[in-house]
Amino acid sequence: MAEEAKWYVVHTYSGYENKVKADIEKTIENRNLQEQILKVMIPVQTAVVEDKEGKKKQVQKKLFPAYVLINMIMNDQTWYVVRNTRGVTGFVGPGSKPVPLTEEEITNMGFLAEAEESPFSVGDQVVVTEGVWKDTNGVVQEVHPAKHMAVIVIDMFGRDTPVEIDFSELKQLY
Repeated sequence: MAEEAKWYVVHTYSGYENKVKADIEKTIENRNLQEQILKVMIPVQTAVVEDKEGKKKQVQKKLFPAYVLINMIMNDQTWYVVRNTRGVTGFVGPGSKPVPLTEEEITNMGFLAEAEESPFSVGDQVVVTEGVWKDTNGVVQEVHPAKHMAVIVIDMFGRDTPVEIDFSELKQLY
């Protein structure tokens, strides 16, 4: 049955993503729908931010605020469960017809790809080896292994500026 499952995007009230996810997961358990609603997720990325005392800490940012992704088999029962979850405003698609994500869309988003090993970690000192930013030093702020990219912070005109660079164009400084 899992072969029929597709990824759907559900729109929620802003800030309700975690509540919607928890409520749907509770309903799946209560109604024994594990075979029909396989996964509920909120795609996030880890980023480093500086707080007021100048300390750096890792935070998780939602990639798509006000949206939840659900891997499910679409039928009347699963549609009803999701659509009538408190905080859900509807499925993404024309009218009330949910449209599943295509394989290409899922691949381009990158968050479902198996987490590859990344040659870089948040906080690493790196130098850009080619391209527009060649010979520029920076610090890795975010790592996206599925996209083979890292966001590094460089100094531009006296300001910290985030730049997305392919792994192949970065070299770690030791």
